[in-house]
Amino acid sequence: MKLTRTMVLSRAKASELNNVRKLNCWGSRLTDISICREMPSLEVITLSVNSVSTLEPVSRCQQLRELYLRRNRIASLTELSHLKGLPRLRVLWLAENPCCGADPHLYRMTVLRNLPNLQKLDNQAVTEEELSRALMEGEEVTAPSREGAGNGRPELSYALSATHPTAANQGAPLTYREEASSVQGQLGLKPPARDRFPSLQRAVVSSRKNRSNVLTAILLLLRDLDTDALEVVHQTVVNRLEALHRQELHEDLE
Repeated sequence: MKLTRTMVLSRAKASELNNVRKLNCWGSRLTDISICREMPSLEVITLSVNSVSTLEPVSRCQQLRELYLRRNRIASLTELSHLKGLPRLRVLWLAENPCCGADPHLYRMTVLRNLPNLQKLDNQAVTEEELSRALMEGEEVTAPSREGAGNGRPELSYALSATHPTAANQGAPLTYREEASSVQGQLGLKPPARDRFPSLQRAVVSSRKNRSNVLTAILLLLRDLDTDALEVVHQTVVNRLEALHRQELHEDLE
């Protein structure tokens, strides 16, 4: 069943879709919620106990704070990519969907890694410790690639489905280069060229656990910094990279 304009206005007791802020469609046998694209002011929507299979329509709801989707047909966690651009989203209930798979820990870590601003997931409060662990134990869901744009469906790097619930565990752990590039990407810096710091890489690999703890702490602290503070971090990182580059050149000359 398709969610229609008439249904929305009736349930929300509104005159225009633009004015709808809260909508309850619990147990309405819905399969199509495309009309959500026309509700930019939507803040809370309840879609639990339906047959919704994609989250793309709510990606336009920039004011969305709470999204309830328990017991639907979300087959893959790649659908999280549609929620990454919602800056106000704080509450998500996604339990009892096929995408949850057979490993509840991996599922929760993956959701929190991709949506770190959540304060409550599946009716359970999110802790700082969980957010820290999610950076290391969750899987990253990337944005659709340009190559996949032609077929109308996003191509993402990770999918945890009911058919292959533990597929994500089979991937190789991040290498030093991948991990460093990820951190620099979040800092807004250009990643270093391949093998730019070979001796540094050899040294850091030997203390991988300590490095991971440091990176986790950095990423958590960055969320609390304002623009001026981030500029200081940016300049410090640039200076550090330049110093390491000079050190490598000096070692090569010797």
